Amino acid sequence: MKKIFLLIIVIFLTQFVFAQNKIINLESAASKRTLYPATLKNLSWMGTSCSYSYIANDKLITGNHNSAKRDTVLSLDQLNIAASKILTKNLDHFPFATWIDHLPSVFIINANNNLLTYDLISKEIKKVNSIDKDAENVDIEQYGYKVAYTKANNLYVVSNGESAEVTNDQDKNIVNGQAVHRNEFGIEKGTFWSPKGNLLAFYRMDQTMVTDYPLVDIDKPIAEVDLIKYPMAGTLSHHVTVGIFNPITKQKVFLKTGEPAEQYLTNISWSPDEKYVFIAVLNREQNHMKLNQYDAATGDFVKSLFEEKNDKYVEPLHGLYFLKTKPDQFLWQSQRDGWDHLYLYDISGKLIKQVTTGNWSVTELIGTNTNDSKVFYTSTQESPLENHIYSVDIKSGSEKKLSLIKGTHTALFSDDGKYFIDSYNSTKIAKEITLASSEGKTLDTLLRNSNPLRDYKLGETSLFTVKSDDGSDLWCRMIKPINFDPAKKYPVIVYVYGGPHNQLISESWLAGAGLFLNYLAEKGYIVFTLDNHGTANRGLAFEQAIFRNLGTRELEDQMKGVEYLKKLPYVDTTRMGVHGWSYGGFMTISMLLRTNNVFKVAVAGGPVIDWKYYEVMYGERYMDTPQENPDGFKNASLLNYVKNLNGKLLIIHGTSDHTVVWQNSLSFIKKCVEEGKQVDYFVYPGHDHNVMGIDRAHLYHKIENYFNDYLK
Repeated sequence: MKKIFLLIIVIFLTQFVFAQNKIINLESAASKRTLYPATLKNLSWMGTSCSYSYIANDKLITGNHNSAKRDTVLSLDQLNIAASKILTKNLDHFPFATWIDHLPSVFIINANNNLLTYDLISKEIKKVNSIDKDAENVDIEQYGYKVAYTKANNLYVVSNGESAEVTNDQDKNIVNGQAVHRNEFGIEKGTFWSPKGNLLAFYRMDQTMVTDYPLVDIDKPIAEVDLIKYPMAGTLSHHVTVGIFNPITKQKVFLKTGEPAEQYLTNISWSPDEKYVFIAVLNREQNHMKLNQYDAATGDFVKSLFEEKNDKYVEPLHGLYFLKTKPDQFLWQSQRDGWDHLYLYDISGKLIKQVTTGNWSVTELIGTNTNDSKVFYTSTQESPLENHIYSVDIKSGSEKKLSLIKGTHTALFSDDGKYFIDSYNSTKIAKEITLASSEGKTLDTLLRNSNPLRDYKLGETSLFTVKSDDGSDLWCRMIKPINFDPAKKYPVIVYVYGGPHNQLISESWLAGAGLFLNYLAEKGYIVFTLDNHGTANRGLAFEQAIFRNLGTRELEDQMKGVEYLKKLPYVDTTRMGVHGWSYGGFMTISMLLRTNNVFKVAVAGGPVIDWKYYEVMYGERYMDTPQENPDGFKNASLLNYVKNLNGKLLIIHGTSDHTVVWQNSLSFIKKCVEEGKQVDYFVYPGHDHNVMGIDRAHLYHKIENYFNDYLK
């Protein structure tokens, strides 16, 4: 018996060791979904009920807080049978289901451009509307099942199968119903149904005054120019207005948002009674915001509820959240005290109280419970690397942490606020999803953690801090090679981003690094990352330290990381490389050219070269205009440092980049030629700001090969 037991142990250990010998390949890092953590597809609460649903294996699964039992309530085959009287073609997968808030047993799906509802109780399926086959930016409201959508540059609403033309602008440079201001200020869409679906607010963007910017489409037999509107810093910007459309009367009015026309209309919100629209109106200088109220029936300006000013910039990112029991009160999210917090106002503009406070940021306002006594939110209160779920009592201000496991959490609360679904991960947990009470007690585990990389050999990842010149902690991540030997000398690749609204290092799966960086470590590189001043979740002062002089403070911080690396006995300081994309591409070239030959090799993707070539909204927020800040633009322009190029530099750019236009890197290449400097250059024809899809593996090979050729 003892021999058999020992044999079993040996077999187990052999299998374990063998299993740990797999290594990540580039194709896996680029696209193999099996190496990413599992999830529950379409996980949501069923309307206002305390039951939840998700889709698995083309079946609709439901459960509730009372039991760990899950029920399969509808399969794809059953759905196709029910829909056969309506649809001429079967669905090949279970479509995304949206539960109707006021009808908890009913969900809505878009099936081959037919809008269908299915009732789990009656088993009845109905066609409630249809969607044009060429429709884009589809927006469905849940009461009358009306659909707003765009075709080309115009907006349409279809109700009961009848389509209404909301706009009819012949000039394609006037765009309706789409996101504006280049998706800054939290703007993700261009249509906004009122709470009961009786009215539709929409953006209208006049770009006729913005200069055409040429991209080239080489897929035609004779290449064609693809003109886009790209307002660069300091140039004319587009003019935006907000319309209100009544689907019953087919009438529309435009809100009288006034002059100057070059302003930002952000965070559109409806009042619960559908009588008013609220807009956070921001001046072009982005240092003065007014929360304005408008009459939805006439478009008239009613009043400014309050204003926010900052000597650098104000950045409104969130709309109003009206209380359920007190529709004359709302929560407002702002960084006015230096950290992102919640404030309670009444509709007159009176501040009732600051709801959250402290040297940490609210990352999401989730909602309130039934009687509005508690507010639920996520924040960085535990650590700037973590995201946890909290409740706060509005009256007393007492807070309670509801997520107890270290890591990064997101929450879906039931409508009554009694339960929440917690989806979280950490450096030790790939992904786990639990059901909990509003007091934080775990009731059930919906998805257990399963490490998708359990059979793979990975290098050790560590998180730590170094000090900046002002004493701030700068978070760092290091991934060591497989079979790391401290007696050896290793080349280093510094992976960098460094810009606002981004944080590369977190207490999350793979510490936020992703598979490609682990692959590079697997190939014998130490991979190092540092989040410098300017990056997210460290407060407004930390972010605004880079204002009007992009690239300088960030570079100082990055060099603190380099100083740390140089002290490590296993780092080969003669073989240091750097890689980044977008803002990270800008930082990559900055670090190569502005650090006295510290770096031997650099790979920069989609880099901003000169901020005068970048768009108005983002560029002017952090740099002002070239006319107002000539020294800042000069200091940040990488064209002024080409003479310092001594190492190996590869620049990669998509030829159809709408975000960082191709002119940036082309101007750098031109300057290199003028200065007699050699530089390597690679373009991805037809790709936008990043290289996605089947070509991503090609990109990874290109980056790896460059480091292998010149850094190893």
